[in-house]
Amino acid sequence: MGKVLGDVLGYAAGVLVSPLPIIAMILVLATPRGRLSGSVFAIGWLVGLSGLGAVMLAVGGSEGASGHGQPATWVGGLKLGLGVLLALFGVRLWHRRPRDVSQARLPKWMAAIDSFTPVKIFGLALLLSAANIKNATFTIAASASISSSGIPVGQQIGALAVFVVIASLGILAPLAVFLIAGERARTTLDGWKNWAAQHNIAVMAVLCFVIGLKLLGDGIAILTG
Repeated sequence: MGKVLGDVLGYAAGVLVSPLPIIAMILVLATPRGRLSGSVFAIGWLVGLSGLGAVMLAVGGSEGASGHGQPATWVGGLKLGLGVLLALFGVRLWHRRPRDVSQARLPKWMAAIDSFTPVKIFGLALLLSAANIKNATFTIAASASISSSGIPVGQQIGALAVFVVIASLGILAPLAVFLIAGERARTTLDGWKNWAAQHNIAVMAVLCFVIGLKLLGDGIAILTG
């Protein structure tokens, strides 16, 4: 269990450092019904990560580990493929980053968040968690590590829960600050939003490339072990 949690925490940290979802949460909190909308966004995010992770655990099932307690060959192939995808994605993002961070621009859809209904906010959270290429890749990789560990199902569910909680701290922190401090939190949250907006692409590029290399190494180790 300890080894599995060690692997999972690395992937959870990759999801945690997600500037775009953090910015989206701060913008949602700035809407007229910030408390309700922020809570809906958080629930959607948790459902997205948990749902994708649960599906991957179910897919892995008893085939996750080989007869000798080692990860099955498909797990190595999956990690290898995810590693290549993430590393290439990181390189692409790095080349697309703005040379002058003051010129960084947020996606146009963020300007419409003020008019989003709770249903749209829930859907947005699902997309940013389970359909985002970086977060989905990290979640799939974490679930593959859990399912290939050979630990009992109850412990697998516990490890997935730890992943989801740690991975969600980035968007839960602004919500907690807002719920505790209310309007007084505006200045703090605006500062977080501005920093995240300026450094979003560079942070994601480095993170994707580094963890992509780790996945590559893990996949090669499994396939040649």
